[in-house]
Amino acid sequence: MIRRLLLALSHNQSFRDLIVRLPVTKDVVRRFVVGFDWEEALPRIQELADQGLKVTIDLLGEDVTDADGTEQTVAAYSDLIDQLVAAGLTEAAEVSVKLSALGLDLPDGEGIALDHAVTIAEKAKAAGMTVTVDMEDHTLTEKTIRTVEALRLRVPNAGCVLQSALKRTEFDCARLDGPEARTRLCKGAYNFPASVAYTDRHGVDLSYVRCLKVLMRGEGRPLVATHDPNLIEIAQELASRTGRGLKDYEFQMLYGIRPLEQVRLANLGHTVRVYVPFGPDWYGYFIRRLAERPANVRFFLRSFLGKN
Repeated sequence: MIRRLLLALSHNQSFRDLIVRLPVTKDVVRRFVVGFDWEEALPRIQELADQGLKVTIDLLGEDVTDADGTEQTVAAYSDLIDQLVAAGLTEAAEVSVKLSALGLDLPDGEGIALDHAVTIAEKAKAAGMTVTVDMEDHTLTEKTIRTVEALRLRVPNAGCVLQSALKRTEFDCARLDGPEARTRLCKGAYNFPASVAYTDRHGVDLSYVRCLKVLMRGEGRPLVATHDPNLIEIAQELASRTGRGLKDYEFQMLYGIRPLEQVRLANLGHTVRVYVPFGPDWYGYFIRRLAERPANVRFFLRSFLGKN
């Protein structure tokens, strides 16, 4: 109930205005967001790299509603790539992009988003980095996958996120597989209807394992995005069964969640990539993180009451 309420509130402008104005909020947000601008984010990203962790950087923002906004997003990602080059972080970093921020919801949105995604991905490739396309609400899933398929004709190693909560995802794992494919499998942090998604945790987890089997047997590189200890163990077992070495797949986790486990896995020789969002448009991302685990809500409330 709380999860569904929070996910609904992630699109509520009145609630957004209230939360953004609370003095304590930004202090709590920093648990999940590395900074509100590049100057604040860079030291934290460098610290992660120094710990032997990889990063994928999300410039927060989605649901852009005009062409000028999409151009600004492309320019911001271009600047981000330049900053990563200047900081010497290209070996540790990649970037994550949301197609709704590149115009996917505009008239002729798939064409616009594809052109912008190609621009970002080709610049990242020239800098020695990769790009992963985030998955969003289920209404954009098919558009996103079609756009990634077209993008891969230009940049074959462009990554794509799939969500095990959706009933279609096992099929999509096979659809997107290929020799250079990079597929990030997560559970999903959006409010999905029962007609298209598994709505109980057990169903989502079983789907995750089925999807992971497809990816581990496939030709591409599975990006195992989970904090669940059981799924982490299952991923390692499946990798062993399918003959994958430690560098033939990677674990991905969110910034601020299970940081000790991130370092532990990296110290064992796994590639561990931390999803590090930054930027002033943090509200939607932050609310979805609260919705994922009751402990996150308790953390926020305790901070609001001054008990942390």
